[in-house]
Amino acid sequence: MSTVTSTPPATAPASGNRHLMAWGIALLLGLAAPWLIYPTFLMKVLCFALFACAFNLLLGYAGLLSFGHAAFFGGAAYIGASLAKDHGLSPELAILGATAFAAALGALFGWLAIRRSGIYLTMITLALAQLVFFLALQMPFTGGENGLQGVPRGRLFGLIDLNDNTAMYYFVFAVFVLGYWLIQRTVHSPYGQVLKAIRENEPRAISLGYDVNRHKLLAFVLSAGLSGTAGALKALVFQLATLTDVHWHMSGQVVLMSLIGGVGTLFGPAVGALVIVTLENELADKVGSWVMVIMGAIFVACVLAFRRGVVGELLALRGRRAPDE
Repeated sequence: MSTVTSTPPATAPASGNRHLMAWGIALLLGLAAPWLIYPTFLMKVLCFALFACAFNLLLGYAGLLSFGHAAFFGGAAYIGASLAKDHGLSPELAILGATAFAAALGALFGWLAIRRSGIYLTMITLALAQLVFFLALQMPFTGGENGLQGVPRGRLFGLIDLNDNTAMYYFVFAVFVLGYWLIQRTVHSPYGQVLKAIRENEPRAISLGYDVNRHKLLAFVLSAGLSGTAGALKALVFQLATLTDVHWHMSGQVVLMSLIGGVGTLFGPAVGALVIVTLENELADKVGSWVMVIMGAIFVACVLAFRRGVVGELLALRGRRAPDE
């Protein structure tokens, strides 16, 4: 009697190779981009992409809708700008200080907000963010309605002059890649799996013995810290921190980016950020304030026709085709 042994398909190595190839292509495109596209536009996209990916860590994987992320983004922008301009810190130290501030603020917001759920949690974060907006308007070092202007980019590690747009772009790109890698590692770690379990069925996660509030609080801190990194980067890129960065509209904008790109997907929010920033840049001079109406219409169309977002729909389409291949 002969025995027939079947060898299981090597899908895991193939999938790993595809991911490595995708990472390689993305890195090559990122390195070549400033020679093809205006670097300042690319830096703005990368800052908002990191902001959206950080927000998605909280909404897409922990299931917590915060409407106060402008406080982390804008608050860190002011702190980073002040550390660089008023205290003479180097850009890397200014960003680290701003990130630490945003993480601490996220711990405070999270400690207060996770006591409630659903719309009540959202409203708590919005109310707290409005307090931060009021402080940014009234405190003397922020410049009030004029904002904090003339922020020096400085020299990275005392060596690289960031006043050169190309050098500044590569610094922003490196920070984005590091932040995105940290989010990816978090999502695919055991902690990330617990976050997904809490999102899907919180009572069951509690019954399994997980400290749900501790995991939610850590998600708030991680999301806020990375949002602060994005805000501080933006302040250095444009050498300016304004009330726009800390206004509640910014919180709504990052929600829009995440929904258009795909909540719960790793790269979706970055795609959403690219779409929104491109629309703002291309349409602002042509249609003025109507750009908000156009983005609103795109949002409605996306929710009705592409409920998973752009990247989410593409992943779902690939998943449907995979069994037939």
